[in-house]
Amino acid sequence: MEPKTILVGVGGGIAAYKSAALCSLLVKRGYDVQALMTEHATRFIQPLTLQALTKHPVIFDTFAEPNPSEIAHIAVADRAALYVIAPATANLIGKLAHGLADDMVTTTALAATCPTVIAPAMNVHMYEHPAVQANLATLRQRGNLVLDPGEGPLACGYTGKGRMPEPEDIAEVIEALLQQERDLAGLHIVVTAGPTVEDIDPVRYLTNRSSGKMGYAIAQQAVARGAQVTLVSGPTHLQPVPGAEMLYVRSTDEMLAGVERAMEHADVLIAAAAPADFRPAVFYEHKWKKSQGLMHIDLVETPDILAIMSQRRRRGQTIVGFAAETRDPIQYGRKKLEEKGLDLIVINDVSKPGAGFDVDTNQVTLLTKSGEVNELPMMAKHRVADQILSRIKDLRAQLGGEQGA
Repeated sequence: MEPKTILVGVGGGIAAYKSAALCSLLVKRGYDVQALMTEHATRFIQPLTLQALTKHPVIFDTFAEPNPSEIAHIAVADRAALYVIAPATANLIGKLAHGLADDMVTTTALAATCPTVIAPAMNVHMYEHPAVQANLATLRQRGNLVLDPGEGPLACGYTGKGRMPEPEDIAEVIEALLQQERDLAGLHIVVTAGPTVEDIDPVRYLTNRSSGKMGYAIAQQAVARGAQVTLVSGPTHLQPVPGAEMLYVRSTDEMLAGVERAMEHADVLIAAAAPADFRPAVFYEHKWKKSQGLMHIDLVETPDILAIMSQRRRRGQTIVGFAAETRDPIQYGRKKLEEKGLDLIVINDVSKPGAGFDVDTNQVTLLTKSGEVNELPMMAKHRVADQILSRIKDLRAQLGGEQGA
C-alpha cells in the first residue's frame, strides 16, 4: 500500500524554519511529503533543506513546471490526502479567505479537495486584528481546520498569541485526521459546552470560568468520526464546529430546553457544559446603583440538566456527565455518577496546571457505572475527546445500546 501524500505549504514568515521539522516528523511517520513554498518563504529557508528531508523537489515557482506533461498545482492537489499550510502568515490567510491564487501555495489550495489544516503564525497584534480574525472565521466556516497559535515570546519582540504551533502538535493533529475512522456513523450525539449566564440586572450576571473548549473538541471529533452532532453551547469565544448543528443558549433554562429538544431523537448526551447551579431569585429591571446601598442577592437553584435528562431518557440512550472538582475528584465524581444515574462520568481536577479552564490540554479519569476506572495522562483536548467517544462506543457495544432500559 502506497503511503498517503501530505502537502506542506510554507508561507513567508520567520516561523518557516519550523516547516523543516514538520516535514521531517511526517516523513518519519511514514507519509509521502511534498513541500510547496511561496517565493517569500524561500527567503527564510532554502528549498534545498526541504528537498533533502522530503526526497522531492520543492515547488515554489508557478511558472517552472517540474513535469511538462502535467500542471504542478493540479497534480499535487489530486494526489494529496491532506494539505497543511504552516506557517500561514496574515497575508497568506487573507489570500486563502478571498480565493486569491498568485503563488504555488494558494493555487494548490484552490485545487485541493482534501482536508486542509492551517497553522497561523504572526505578530500578536496582527493576529488579533479584526480583518485577520474575520478571514480565519471564513476559512473555518468553509471546513478548514484552523489551529490556535501558541502564546509566548515572538520573533518581533512582543509576547503574546501568534507562535506557530509546534511541529509535534501539528503532526499529531494530521495523524488523527488521517487515521480517523467513521466508526460513529449512525449515532446522533448531543454535546453541551461552555458556561451559562444568569442575569442579576441588565449589566451584571452570574457565570463561571468554563471556556467550552472540551465540549467543542468532543463535538469536532464526533463529526470527524461520522456522527450526527448537535452542539448546545453557552456563551463562548469559540468558532462553530463545521458539520455540527449549533444551538446557542444563554441561561440554564435555555440550555435545558435546547437539550430536551435535541434529545428527542438522539442516542447520546455528553454534558460537558458547566451550567450555573444558581440564579438570582429576583431580576432587577434597572442597573443597581452604588448609591442605593449594598445589593442583597438571594439565590435559587437552577434546573439540574443532567439529572433531568437521565430521569427522562428513553431506552437505548446513553448519558455522560462531567465532574470538574478541586479536591477528592474521584470521590465526588463517583457520587455524582450514582446520584444522577449516569452511564459514564468524566472527572478532572481543575486545580491541576494544564487541566483547568481555558487551556488546550486536559487530564481526566473515566468512571463507568459498573465501576471501571480509566485514568488518562495529560493530553490535548482533541485526544481526550477521542478517548471519551471511544469509551462511549465500547459501552454501547457491551450493553447492546440498552442504557436507560
